Amino acid sequence: MKQLLICLFLFGASNLVHAQKAEVAPGDRKFAVDYYLKTKERLLRDVEKLSDQQLNYKQDSSRWSIAQCVEHIALAESGLWQWCMMTLKDDSAKLIKPGKLITNEQLIAAVTDRTKKAQAPEMLRPGNQFPGAKAALAAYISRRDSTIGYLETTRAPLRDHYMQTPAGTLDVFQGLLLLAAHSERHTLQIEEVMKSPGFPRK
Repeated sequence: MKQLLICLFLFGASNLVHAQKAEVAPGDRKFAVDYYLKTKERLLRDVEKLSDQQLNYKQDSSRWSIAQCVEHIALAESGLWQWCMMTLKDDSAKLIKPGKLITNEQLIAAVTDRTKKAQAPEMLRPGNQFPGAKAALAAYISRRDSTIGYLETTRAPLRDHYMQTPAGTLDVFQGLLLLAAHSERHTLQIEEVMKSPGFPRK
């Protein structure tokens, strides 16, 4: 009986250690929340005071306007969140083991590198899915604030479920970082439009 109790204790302790490792470390939690807040503030600072003419200006027919960028950011903010949450509920996602996880900083640098182009999936491409840029921005703010609240409080095992992404194999915590980095990538795109020679200045 004594040996059985010892085994049960060790088994429980082992599971507790695993749960603690799977949970987000305080430093990572703070890093993610700070990054989410910073990228939100940057986007809002860039677009909140723009006129309709500025929002809808296009450098040429092949490029997105600022309004289209905002719509894409809002769609991705929800779509990537849902992907992360679906991964977290999928037990088979525990079986995907990366050889080595990239660092948070490496992930953000890779996603925000505007020299490397990528095509958005069809479901996340702008196509007037909101009444206008202001509605898209409001949807973005609502989803972003909810995600920040989640990151501040969750005890979910974000570190032991993995997902295959264009940036490589990430755990769900880094999948959520990818979401914020994605918004920064397209905020940089917005700033490129604002600096273009033909952009309306008033």
